[in-house]
Amino acid sequence: MNAQRDTIATITVDAGIHDRIDTPVGVIVEELINRPDMDDLLLYEVSGEKRIPVMCQVERGITCKIWWIMDGYTPAGTTRNYEIISGKELVKDGTVEFVKDSSVFRIFKAQKEVLNYHYAICPAPEGADDLYSRSGFIHPIYSTGGNVLTRIQPPDHLHHYGIWNPWTKVKFQNREIDFWNLGKGQGTVRYAGLKEQFSGAVFGGFRVKQEHVDMTSGKEILAINEILDVWVWNTNVGKNEIFLIDITSSLNCAGNDTVYLLQYRYGGGIGFRATQYWNKDNCRVGTSTGESRKTADATKAAWCNVSGQMPDSSRSGILFLSYPDNRNHPEPMRVWPRDANNGRGDMFFEFCPIRDKDWILIPGKKYVLKYRLLVYDGEISTQLAKNVWTGFAYPPDVKISYNKMVD
Repeated sequence: MNAQRDTIATITVDAGIHDRIDTPVGVIVEELINRPDMDDLLLYEVSGEKRIPVMCQVERGITCKIWWIMDGYTPAGTTRNYEIISGKELVKDGTVEFVKDSSVFRIFKAQKEVLNYHYAICPAPEGADDLYSRSGFIHPIYSTGGNVLTRIQPPDHLHHYGIWNPWTKVKFQNREIDFWNLGKGQGTVRYAGLKEQFSGAVFGGFRVKQEHVDMTSGKEILAINEILDVWVWNTNVGKNEIFLIDITSSLNCAGNDTVYLLQYRYGGGIGFRATQYWNKDNCRVGTSTGESRKTADATKAAWCNVSGQMPDSSRSGILFLSYPDNRNHPEPMRVWPRDANNGRGDMFFEFCPIRDKDWILIPGKKYVLKYRLLVYDGEISTQLAKNVWTGFAYPPDVKISYNKMVD
């Protein structure tokens, strides 16, 4: 095929003032949405006389985008050029896969399991009150080597559920509700339906609805509706094999009542209860502002790196990234001190946007919190953490121009 003759559009990606490394990149392509070959579009990187095929994937929704990974290292101040071409030469087998199981949604990258999301009710541990049962959480998150990094229902905090985000102090219809501490019986968060699922060469994941349910009035009342998006990207970072996960929470009042998310040291954002193997002797914390596990609690950060030792003496970790548009960014954190849980030093981490001030949700408005997780084995450098956060917080500038009219 003559690639030049059949080029539909050209794309220029400007790295801007930041170095880029293996960065997800997307561009809106509304002008192409009605093409019958939309799902067969190909992407080539143009480098001199060379045209290098690049795996791409179409996202359909409110806007239509083409996504790809701008692979390798792209220095600040440089550009990279691409062409969109119609054809079927490339095999686009999905390498990030969504699988629905009997109780969980499972995401795989290159046949390695990345995470599970529990859409079915997970029962309370034997002998515990049924109030501790719940759905709508992520567990496990795996490292690339297969280590389980999350924990649910630990005996010391039965309401802890891997990666999850309930709000602790909420004022709703003149009542105070605790969606976090399930044992109070005041509220819970639950899965309420699958909105979308996707698998593909560049990303895979799902969009679900979650309901924040008030139980303080003797009947169930929906206080907050939430759309939770979970994307897993088909990329590594430099020479590091990693899992890159985007978690986006979109909140709105379920009815005509204002919801007050009251200031507290726990609640919302993104919470992480780590594996039982991490403790005061082997778990480390490093933040964008240079804080350690000893000093990080109640400080603010753009990113936080949490890692620990596994039973085989290897190390694994999760780099948590907060998006600049998030409420109260850089975000306050809750980081358990080294003497937490009767001196064991278990690890809990949370980006907590209401740690130091209230947040008022007005009916009819949408509120969005975006996070990116880089899951890894071994170690990552502070410079790598900075580069990955930059790619998330300030994506490169993308311009597209169309070479032919679209019918």
